[in-house]
Amino acid sequence: MKNSLSKITFVLFIVLTFLSCNSINNTHQIKSPNNNNILTFNLTKKGEPQYTLSHNNKVVIEPSLLGFEFEDIEKMSSGFELINIEKNSYNKVWEQPWGEFKKITDNHNELIAHLKESKGKKRLVDIVFRVFNDGLGFRYVFPKQENLKKVKISNEITQFTFPFDNNVWWIPVHSENSYYESFYRKTPISKTDTINTPATFETKDSLYVAIHEANLTDFASMTLRKTNNNQLESDLVPWANGVKVYAETPFNTPWRTIIVGDTPGDLITSTLMLNLNEPSKINDISWIEPSKYIGIWWGMHLEKYTWGQGEKHGATTENTKKYIDFAAKNNLDGVLVEGWNIGWDGDWTSNGTAFNFTESYPDFDLEEICKYAAKNNVRLIGHNETAGAAKHYEVQIDDAFALYNQLGINAVKTGYVNKFLDNKEWHDSQYGVKHYRKVIETAAKYHIMIDNHEPVKGTGLQRTYPNLMTQEGARGQEYNAWSADGGNTPEHTTILPFTRMLCGPFDFTPGNFDFDYKTPNNAMVQTTLAKQLALYVVLFSPLQMASDLPENYSKKPKEFQFIKEVPSIWSDTKVLDSKIGEYTTIVRKDWNEQNWYLGSITNKNERKLNISLSFLDDNTTYEAEIYADGIDANYKTNPYPVAISKQVVNNKVVLNLNLAPGGGTAIKFSPITE
Repeated sequence: MKNSLSKITFVLFIVLTFLSCNSINNTHQIKSPNNNNILTFNLTKKGEPQYTLSHNNKVVIEPSLLGFEFEDIEKMSSGFELINIEKNSYNKVWEQPWGEFKKITDNHNELIAHLKESKGKKRLVDIVFRVFNDGLGFRYVFPKQENLKKVKISNEITQFTFPFDNNVWWIPVHSENSYYESFYRKTPISKTDTINTPATFETKDSLYVAIHEANLTDFASMTLRKTNNNQLESDLVPWANGVKVYAETPFNTPWRTIIVGDTPGDLITSTLMLNLNEPSKINDISWIEPSKYIGIWWGMHLEKYTWGQGEKHGATTENTKKYIDFAAKNNLDGVLVEGWNIGWDGDWTSNGTAFNFTESYPDFDLEEICKYAAKNNVRLIGHNETAGAAKHYEVQIDDAFALYNQLGINAVKTGYVNKFLDNKEWHDSQYGVKHYRKVIETAAKYHIMIDNHEPVKGTGLQRTYPNLMTQEGARGQEYNAWSADGGNTPEHTTILPFTRMLCGPFDFTPGNFDFDYKTPNNAMVQTTLAKQLALYVVLFSPLQMASDLPENYSKKPKEFQFIKEVPSIWSDTKVLDSKIGEYTTIVRKDWNEQNWYLGSITNKNERKLNISLSFLDDNTTYEAEIYADGIDANYKTNPYPVAISKQVVNNKVVLNLNLAPGGGTAIKFSPITE
């Protein structure tokens, strides 16, 4: 009996030892440098890769599967064995040519799981995890191999499984439009449709989480499909024929990113996405110059001007020179002109092949205007609307950009007003991603900066190609001129910093000073004038527009002074106090000087906020120039009053802000030197 018990004990010991070793071999952890975030990777009994993520002992992502399915060949989602685990650490500070921060710290710990199928063709894939203090990035790397060459990806099995049915701020995919111009809505995960990223979650255990992607290169954009009440799964945007991605080994996927914060502001100040992109491929960046500009643009939306030829044609030599004069007088260094080139007559949205990007209309002397602009130290900003005719545009861009470079035009706003590219492909498919990249790379060759409208979403590409200055990709100011729903709601801009703005600069085009215009749909700007000023701080864009008509600025020179002075790039950014959809207060430091700027905005509700100025330098006194909502200001009934005042402050002061309904406050803090 004693011998039998000994044998049983020995067998149990061997089994437990094997299970323990197997667990050790197949389960691995890596922590962020500050130990707050923990990534766990393991293989299931079926050899399925899966990961979990926790933050400060709270589970963010429960065990979630990873893998791919292909057309015509076996999927790669199970039957793996772990060849080995590689771990690395990285800590480096790099500097941007422009941005919301001058210096960025890339400090992460990395785990690479080298996987091999245990049977069959024994194909290889690596999964690379990088854990930062602000979250997690991971990607798939398919090495060059004999048994996996050209592939057609039909599905990506990347799951995001939450412990709760959390609330999420989201916009739908393609059902309303194809370029992200929807209102954000807040629902539980269980009430979502297929949604775009960035998607921002307010978890039931008081965390703020954003799922997105970084370095979207030659791949389909990732959307998220609900699979159950707590789980979302990657859903790649397909080509017209249904294939998600065409690829050939070796290839990498974009990084899948999960930003995790304890406050909403932690999402805004995350640099994870930028850190997961490659360094600049442009060696000489001296020609890349952030700026503020005005444009022959808002008048078209108000139907004062037309894009096409006729009595009200906006893009004339005479009118453009007037805008150049205004820009030169008011410290604006660019003038955007839309409707200058052949192709705008008739229903241009249905026939992008009519556009010519080097030939101007007879009443627009391109060469003369560029000379006039240069003489006034102002640059013309080109405009290339394609109406989605991507191939037609690609044929012309070398000639067009070479001409612009010759004439001193160093920035171009591109547009793609059509549901599809070339009448069949989604903007955010692999087809669209490849097209937009071609435009950016070609522009870099000719020293052209790009402001892309109707784009694929931003994923941090501006680090690699810093001539990609800004993009649209959301409901901007133009909706306040013609939208059938009446325009952007007061809460819209209190949501954008925590959703759309997480994917990069946004050409929202703030700065409306006239609220009495009439449109057929009764659309209107639903803010106070002070909030329009605050948006220059809240919504970041290195090419920042003063969007209204020059005459409306001339009527309010004191308020316009803030737009003239506010920078468009920043050396530091801090979020002082925010509640998504209700209010936010953001402060930013001038890129070149010691001045700080504050922007505080609210939704339709008036609000009193107490703001600590502890972000200001120690032992320094500042003059605060305050542009606040005036007496009885209200976005609905009385948007105009602005109370302008000055106050001496330091970092011990707490300011009391009174925001009107739909209102805001903008402040410039200047050090007082003795």
